[in-house]
Amino acid sequence: MDDQTRTELEAAAFRGLVEHLRRRSDVQNIDLMNLAGFCRNCLSKWYRAAAEERGMDMSYDQAREIVYGMPYKEWQAAYQKEATEEQKRLFKETTPLHAFISGHAK
Repeated sequence: MDDQTRTELEAAAFRGLVEHLRRRSDVQNIDLMNLAGFCRNCLSKWYRAAAEERGMDMSYDQAREIVYGMPYKEWQAAYQKEATEEQKRLFKETTPLHAFISGHAK
């Protein structure tokens, strides 16, 4: 497979993941972090980092709007719920497994 085709397939897979996460607004970021070690915010940070690697100026808020499909504050108000004590406990327990870009795994 040539590099261009690989890049196009990777981009399509990313778009599919983002679309799926937009449809699954019932799934909280903390649950994603606890199960997979990354969340929508991590995807936003990866997106922003990729833009910066290419010399593009992109804020974290701009990247989050791309991933969430709306400004983060709107998504947060509409869908985010207060984390339960169990979710918080799991978050601390799984922190070593979180994506490095999340800022939690240290």
